[in-house]
Amino acid sequence: MRKIEHIGIAVKDLEKSNELFHKLLGKEHFKTEIVEGEGVETSFFQVGETKVELLQATRPDSPIAKYLEKKSEGIHHIAFDVSDIHAEMARLKAEGFEILNEIPKEGADNKLVVFLHPRSTNGVLVELCQEKK
Repeated sequence: MRKIEHIGIAVKDLEKSNELFHKLLGKEHFKTEIVEGEGVETSFFQVGETKVELLQATRPDSPIAKYLEKKSEGIHHIAFDVSDIHAEMARLKAEGFEILNEIPKEGADNKLVVFLHPRSTNGVLVELCQEKK
């Protein structure tokens, strides 16, 4: 793992949250994107080398909608940048971590992504991200 790529924050209202984080961080978000496969609309803020990703559900059966229903707004996941997602998945599986999706899927911001189950990471949803080539 090379660095923290982003911190994902589940929000109910992306527009209001963009305003709030604009005030908090003193800068505008640099892009929004819809990830149909996850049922989410994202908005990104750059903070040094790390991004803050705001996530709003686009449908009631999406993982973010379920998270918001169960836990409300807040930190949803932490994402780490990796150079080889398949090698990192194999390493982590060998270490006993539980992988949620065995095949990397397309995520926001031109990334391939895989998630680790929180029960194997002290309650934290961990995402591995690799830049698509």
